[in-house]
Parts: sequence; C-alpha cells; structure tokens
Amino acid sequence: MTIYHLVDDAGFGGVNRMLDHLTRALGREGEKHELVRVKRGQLSPPRMEGASHIISHLSACWKNMPLMTALRARYAETPLIHVEHSYSERFVMARVDNRDRFDTLLSAAYALFDKVIAVSAQQGQWLARKYVSRSRLAVIEPCVALDDFFALPDRISGRKTVIGAMGRFDAQKGFDILIEGLRKSRRQDIEVHFYGQGSEERRLRKLAGNDPRIVFHGYAASPAAAMASCDVIAMPSRFEPYGLVALEAMAAGRPVIASGADGLAGHIENGAAGVGDNTPDGWTRLFDEFDINDFRRGAVSRRKRAKEAEQKFADRWLRLLGDLTEQPHQFQMAA
Repeated sequence: MTIYHLVDDAGFGGVNRMLDHLTRALGREGEKHELVRVKRGQLSPPRMEGASHIISHLSACWKNMPLMTALRARYAETPLIHVEHSYSERFVMARVDNRDRFDTLLSAAYALFDKVIAVSAQQGQWLARKYVSRSRLAVIEPCVALDDFFALPDRISGRKTVIGAMGRFDAQKGFDILIEGLRKSRRQDIEVHFYGQGSEERRLRKLAGNDPRIVFHGYAASPAAAMASCDVIAMPSRFEPYGLVALEAMAAGRPVIASGADGLAGHIENGAAGVGDNTPDGWTRLFDEFDINDFRRGAVSRRKRAKEAEQKFADRWLRLLGDLTEQPHQFQMAA
C-alpha cells in the first residue's frame, strides 16, 4: 500500500510530531507512507501516484474547501480519510460566533470523506451528535515518539514543587488562569515553570509580574528534557481536542492536573487529576491544598498506560487501513 498524508501545517507541533511517529510506527514491508505538504487555500490537490489511501490532516476551513472538493473528485475511487485535529465542542463555545455557518462548513467538509477520525472519545461523541454518522466515524487517540519520556527517571522533589506548563502561549491553553491562580495563593513552596512561546507571551509575563514563583523558560527544543525538571504537569486548557502533553507526562511517570475540557476529560478518566473549577479561584484552592505526596504514587501505572496507548494507536490505524483495503470502495456523498 502507498498511503499519502496531506498536511497544511508547517510548524513542528503536535500534528507533525504525530505524523512522524505514525509513518515510523506503521511503515512495514510493502507499505509506504508519504507526506505531502500543501498550502492552505491551494485550489487543487497534487498528483499522488498509486495511492491506496489518502489521509487528510488539513484544516477544515472555507479556504480549504476547493482543495478538499477537488481531492474527492480526482480520487473518486480511493478511500479518503480526514483526521480532525483542531475542532472540539469547547472550541465552538470559545471561538465560533456564527454557529450555523460553522455547522455548514463541517458538515460539507466531512461529507467528502469515507472516514472521519476523532482524536478523543469526547471529540468523537460531539462529532457524532452534530456532523458524522457513527458508521463513518472512528476514534484514534494520537501518539508521538515516547522513548525519551519513558527513559526519564522518576522525579525526586526538592524543597519546592515544580509544576510544569507546556505548549503554545495562546488563550486556548489557559496559562493565564494558572498564573492568576498561583498569584492569589499563599503557598511559597510551589513554582510554575512555563515552556513555550507564542502570541500571548507578553500578556502572560505582565500577569506574572515579578512573582519569583513563576518562571518562563522559552521554547523547549526537547520536551522530555523540560519535563525532567517538573514534578507535576498542569493543563488548564479552555479547549483541547486531545492533549498530547498529558500522554507524554504519563510516559515520563509525571502526574497531570487538568481541566475537564474536551479530550482532557478522557485523560482524567485515565488517571489524571481534575482541577474541577478551571478558574483562577479553582487553581488557587488547588495550590493552597496541594500535597505532592498525594500525586507521587502511581508512576509505574502511568507509564504502563502510556505504553498501552502507544500500542493502541498503532493497532487502530492498522485495523482501519486494513478494513478500508478489504472492503470494496464505493463512496457515497453523505446526506
């Protein structure tokens, strides 16, 4: 099989790291994975000779609709799969003003594909309620290379507990909530260390003021090396289709404290701690009551769950591709 992956994201974020791992994990004799990078808004798809499957990792946006429509027309006999990396129920609540227009976009985009992949059970439930029949929907939680995280030793705490927050400095990630929560806390034995960069950095630094408990490290070339210095990982996201940082933390044996937004609810079901009230006051209460010993136990089971997630990722992709290969292909536009 020759499987093509269409990507319009040029950054080295979760999508591209997942693709790098996917192509390595599934590559085997007689099966080839090719990454094809396109520009967002490109009008026609590139030629993909001998494609057995085409997997879209494109943003489902109006700018990409001509490309997606042309892709379906040119490859009418080829199974097309779309992976929804971006959208979730909380995303719509936070970012979408015109819900009817957005619903029309997603319904039209997803109708072009044989299968739509949700990246978490929570996202999948939302997609099934709104846009995609369950027969065309599958859930495959993403994975990235975890070896560097598995190799980290368990953390031995010092006098202070270091809580790590990793990711883009964007309102989505809720890092402002974390900063405000810590600044209102009386605890002096807790520090929050931020690893990342982005458009919100100036605002976050202003919120932090001169509080010595808040440390900015900038972009982390090695997320595993950054995580080695952390006792706990915090994820106060306002929306999050999946949340790869939680999986990486599990592989490193680090406990996670998260909001219940979208896919993070799945991580809480799988052993992460929920903050409950994802507001500054909610995080202040957590900091004031925090005891690292309540979180230290369970490193072995966290690593085991990450190993199981790694295997499940490969198994589900292999099963999906195999099923689409065995079934006679007859695409029908969804009603």
